[in-house]
Amino acid sequence: MNLIKISWANLRVKPLNTLLSIVLLAFGVGVISLLLLLEKQVTEKFDRNIKDIDFVLGAKGSPMQLILANVYHVDAPTGNIKVSDAQKVIKNPMVKEAIPLAYGDNYEKWRIVGTNFKYPAHYDAKVSEGRMFSAPFEATLGKRVADETGLKVGDKFTSMHGFDNQSNEEDAHHHDHPFVVVGILETNNSALDNLILTPVESVWLVHDHGDEEEHSSMENPAHGEPGHVHEEGDEHDHTGENPAHGEEGHVHVDGDEHDHEHAHDHEASQEMTAYLIKKRNPLAAMMLANVVRDTNMQLADPAIEMNRLSQNFGLGMDTLKAIAILIMILSFVSVFISLYNSLKERKYELALLRTMGGSRGTLFALIMQEGLLLVIIGFVTGTILSRIGLLALSSLLKENFQYEINDLSVSSSELVLLAVTLGVGVLASLLPALRALKMDISKTLSNA
Repeated sequence: MNLIKISWANLRVKPLNTLLSIVLLAFGVGVISLLLLLEKQVTEKFDRNIKDIDFVLGAKGSPMQLILANVYHVDAPTGNIKVSDAQKVIKNPMVKEAIPLAYGDNYEKWRIVGTNFKYPAHYDAKVSEGRMFSAPFEATLGKRVADETGLKVGDKFTSMHGFDNQSNEEDAHHHDHPFVVVGILETNNSALDNLILTPVESVWLVHDHGDEEEHSSMENPAHGEPGHVHEEGDEHDHTGENPAHGEEGHVHVDGDEHDHEHAHDHEASQEMTAYLIKKRNPLAAMMLANVVRDTNMQLADPAIEMNRLSQNFGLGMDTLKAIAILIMILSFVSVFISLYNSLKERKYELALLRTMGGSRGTLFALIMQEGLLLVIIGFVTGTILSRIGLLALSSLLKENFQYEINDLSVSSSELVLLAVTLGVGVLASLLPALRALKMDISKTLSNA
């Protein structure tokens, strides 16, 4: 006697009841599973990007916007700050390290970020092809940028002003000076995957129209052609913010007779979008807050702002989870009612099974299996629906924010959800199964 086949045949007798139970359970499981997947992956990406960043120094405005723009690169920056003003903070003894970020241009929606080697090193980035940028107008691409744009090492491209290419092409301002791709990073699972990295000087020069015209005749700024931009010290090192050496620096042209003092003055007049700051000790927050108090700058704490965002985000998640749990409870009630009514309608058939050699345990197992089949089918359907939903959301995030959330693997939270679902399914099937166990065969057959 194959109880599984009998259980399945019994469920097919009333397809509408069976379908209702499965749909309710699948929807509840699907919503909870989707929220668990989203919560896990979003949290991982949040934590990955704010790794060891204690503060973000930038222009006054919304602290949340400052974090989103300069840590996650999914919002417009609050503005720029002068390097001379920022020096008051980044040269403070309480600051262990300050990573510069300067941007305002893009290539096919991918942000071009001026920085130094400290930025990719902070995320343990590795180059898969070519090398890291080392001179102005050299660019190292994030993996997704390279994949989406098709750019390869040695290719050239020009930037467009702004943070996306959604503006009217006729009104768009394209810069003339080309960037040269010198390297492509490995997949890093951080914001670097979606960025085009270049020295800070590239951003300054491309927005300094006088310099841009002067340097537009350069044949190759990366390899010492006439008029190329290079760093001082050891003939090619800056004393300042050199992308290769991570110091605050400046750019000058061969044959330029300006002295170091003038160069530093020129750099001090330049602007930066933000600095990612690592503190030296816990007192840094209070002391640095006093430094920026009467300036046009602000210090935002990524941990605080992300916690605030998570609380707001979590409130919506908790509401959806509560709704999904309510739907699951209704589905378990539906399973119970379906099995209970089925038991009453099939008393005679079950009694015949007993007379044909079936034991009480056989009837108990038969009813329990029907309930578990409903629960398992509902759970599997729900997890499939959650993956479909995750792929749809990932597509939207990719289109709007250049972020992907596409890990479809089973999480530990889903295993707990499976255990809870099976447990409640057993409880929903238990009462009808116990009724079948205690059924009086003689009385049932005589009343048939």
